[in-house]
Amino acid sequence: MSLSIRNQLPGTITAITPGEVMATVKVRLTGGQDLTAAITREAVEDLGLAEGTPVKALVKATEISLATAPVEGLSIRNQLPGTVTGITTGGAMASVKIAVEGGALTAAITRDATTDLALSPGAPVVALVKATEVALTTP
Repeated sequence: MSLSIRNQLPGTITAITPGEVMATVKVRLTGGQDLTAAITREAVEDLGLAEGTPVKALVKATEISLATAPVEGLSIRNQLPGTVTGITTGGAMASVKIAVEGGALTAAITRDATTDLALSPGAPVVALVKATEVALTTP
């Protein structure tokens, strides 16, 4: 199946915490980082997810925010450090390519944000992703 979602990070489930309707699923990415996804309990059951299950974490480029350093005191669970590898700008928006351990990400942010953060190739960044914006798929 082909998807328009550019950010597809492989990993393995390390823990599942079920709730009444939603569950949090912890994934150890191939690069060694930990990622948390908040998905429905029904999705956990339908996908047959359990500890040790290989998955791909999917994140739309528009759901990634960038910071120039780790951020404390924030409810966003996922902070992936990386390095900017390229920037393509348009009139209002920019596409920022980021190398992270074991993979790559693309973030769609405003052109003004690239200027305000002084982003350029080689600059260190932290990709911020809310757990509710991470989808999971099985191979």
